[in-house]
Amino acid sequence: MYNTPSSTVPIPADHNTINPFVIVSDANGFIRFVEAVFGGKEAEHVRTLDRDGKIIHAEVVVGGSTIMLSDSKDDWPFTPAFLQIYVSDAETCLNTAAQLGAQVVTPLCDFYGGYRLARILDPWKNLWWLYEPDTQPVSQNQRDSDTEWHDRKPSLVYTTLMDTMGSLGRPESRERDHES
Repeated sequence: MYNTPSSTVPIPADHNTINPFVIVSDANGFIRFVEAVFGGKEAEHVRTLDRDGKIIHAEVVVGGSTIMLSDSKDDWPFTPAFLQIYVSDAETCLNTAAQLGAQVVTPLCDFYGGYRLARILDPWKNLWWLYEPDTQPVSQNQRDSDTEWHDRKPSLVYTTLMDTMGSLGRPESRERDHES
């Protein structure tokens, strides 16, 4: 038996049925980044500090969604987040993110379904998918899922994802790299 969400479950304002919880090494910096790049706003009266002074819970509202977050503890594993966001001006988001230390891993390019796609790796190594509505008419090829995609030369959207995911590595290998 499954416990499925229903319209009768009370959900707080600015929350969805599923909300991401991001753990980073500098929660204050992450909040400032989300505010600057995506127009987020930290939820008032939610920030909670742990006994060590680190943020154990904070929330940033972006559009109609909430990102919950926490500072990482020294003995916690590295856990990158993979976040998808719909934006109206991806170029501005990319430029602002890059100015704040993010790496643009997929430049803005055409994607199927009437969207353009870009990806950034933020300074905390979280990977963001930015979707922007395409202003050009959507062709039938873009509307339909291409079942033969694997027979074609890999697209920029695909290759940049594979390269970025492979570069993240396992946390223990990154620790060894930093010790060298």
